[in-house]
Amino acid sequence: MMDLEELKYPIGEVHFPKQITENHITKWIQVLQNFPNQVEDEIKELSKSELTYKYRAEGWNIQQIVNHCIDSHINSVSRFKLTLTEENPTIKPYKEARWAELPDTINYDINDAIILLKSLHKRWVFLLKNMISEDFKRTFIHPEGNEKLTLEENLCIYDWHCRHHLQHIKNAKKLKF
Repeated sequence: MMDLEELKYPIGEVHFPKQITENHITKWIQVLQNFPNQVEDEIKELSKSELTYKYRAEGWNIQQIVNHCIDSHINSVSRFKLTLTEENPTIKPYKEARWAELPDTINYDINDAIILLKSLHKRWVFLLKNMISEDFKRTFIHPEGNEKLTLEENLCIYDWHCRHHLQHIKNAKKLKF
């Protein structure tokens, strides 16, 4: 049995490469492009009851994970667009744990959620593939900790975020908390 840390962070925590290269960016965009289909493959045969499986006792269920990814990734797209159109903007954080308890996270039809996730990622990847290398160096401020991040670092975070939650879904299917 996995310990709590492995259950919470099944692929480990996010780490930035010492130097981010074009190859990293290309690879991370590919992860974002593939993510919705990978999620769909993992959940397409699940019953409504199986969508309530959790990856750990205190964690979110599969339904919540999928809808959390939509919420999180919508926020990330907004952060990219703000950063591309403003100088070093301060982004707005959100209470993801509270969002995960809202009706559109808990009860939204999973098939419609997958359609939304696919459409969101298709548009996000389009934006990313049309950015130039200087765009990825642009920065924003995350007010929690007053942290300055580049868009390339944010892309790294969301590469990790996709892989992290995909593994949560796989673990939930196996562990059935």
